[in-house]
Amino acid sequence: MANKVVRIILIIVLFVVFFEVGLFSSYTIVTAEAPNIPGLIDMQIQKISNFFNPEKVNDVLVKDPTPINISNKKEVALKMENISNVDGVNVDSMNVTTRDDTRNKNITVNIEALGYASPNSTSGQIIISQNPSYKIIASADATFKGTGLMVKTDTIVINSVLKLY
Repeated sequence: MANKVVRIILIIVLFVVFFEVGLFSSYTIVTAEAPNIPGLIDMQIQKISNFFNPEKVNDVLVKDPTPINISNKKEVALKMENISNVDGVNVDSMNVTTRDDTRNKNITVNIEALGYASPNSTSGQIIISQNPSYKIIASADATFKGTGLMVKTDTIVINSVLKLY
């Protein structure tokens, strides 16, 4: 039994040594300079210890965002329209999610909605398109009021406006 344990430990040690030699030689080939061996070993130890750090559990275990309903969609859409400089925001396409605990009084929400550009005019005709032109991604703070979850419109921040093709 002890003979098997020694063999397993020897195989693990040989694997680690082979891995390190390969790392150092590939570093030399890629950078064309001698490797900083203590620096590379410290970097590996730091990455491994960060992986097993209990404070980083939330980074490893990412939970899906929780979809929520808000009671002031129209006000939020108007504010997003003004901030993002689009001509309209579709309230029906608005998707509000959060990663915070919904039992808290104040939560941070992520808002995604489709935006519209101004109508195209060609040769005197106005062509109104039903197809959205932009995807707007924003974040804001929300609180529970008597009518439900209300997004504070003065805290809306536009994260990105993506052009749809």
